[in-house]
Amino acid sequence: MTREITADQWRSVRRAYRVTGARFAEMVARVPDPGAMVTAEWTVADTVAHVALIAKMYRSLVRPESDPLLDAREQDQFEKTTVDTVFVLNKMMLQGLPERDIGVLVAGLLADIEEVLRVTEDADPATLLDWLGSSKVPLAGVLAHLVNELQIHGWDIARALKLPWTIPPGDAALFFELFLVGVVTHGIGHLADTDEPPRERRIAVAFRSAYTSPVVLVLHRGRVTVEEPGGPVDARISFDPASLNLMLFHRVGKVRSALTRKIVVSGRRPWLLPAFLRVVRLP
Repeated sequence: MTREITADQWRSVRRAYRVTGARFAEMVARVPDPGAMVTAEWTVADTVAHVALIAKMYRSLVRPESDPLLDAREQDQFEKTTVDTVFVLNKMMLQGLPERDIGVLVAGLLADIEEVLRVTEDADPATLLDWLGSSKVPLAGVLAHLVNELQIHGWDIARALKLPWTIPPGDAALFFELFLVGVVTHGIGHLADTDEPPRERRIAVAFRSAYTSPVVLVLHRGRVTVEEPGGPVDARISFDPASLNLMLFHRVGKVRSALTRKIVVSGRRPWLLPAFLRVVRLP
């Protein structure tokens, strides 16, 4: 099943692409110490470099006539990457970008954001682009992915340095609706590959929020597909988009999300959800 990307969604993700980039740039410009640790391994400067590299990669994706960003070794890793090995590609790319001056990185980030918006102004948002692990993602989904990266890593920096940062739920919803549903619809490639043998049991999970159209994701024999709501499902998830994204990227625990009622699980067989999430997962 393929869902149409509406004109409203395309306008929304383009607006969020620019606005979230500007908000991120404004926040990191106030950071007093770019060497401050944000995670166990990354400083503020490393985090900004990571996001800037993704923006540069997407500029390269929408301008295939330009010089490729990735060398042969990085391209090979890009094509075979799974959710569990994406950290290898991140490490390779960061090592290839020694620049850690935040001013230089932010200027490049904003320039790449504007170039993507310029090049794609009249593009079809459903145009499929080659993405990690030989997956396929619609153009609108690629933009939604960077919006989410800016939101998540902005959250990381703000939390570590006690700076203000908000994740608007409507903008957060773009990641689920345009990227996650988009990549599942058009082919996840090797992204979900694991050593675990596929289960015969079919697991259907319905997702619903105030900011997205209802959708059902189905895991069956190792394949994940998208279905329209209305049929039988094993579990139902009602979610706040920002909370779901933070949980999927391991920033907020499942128990905390449930206790705050930001994510509510129900249905006939909710105990099947952990098996589903072992395959439908993010780095």
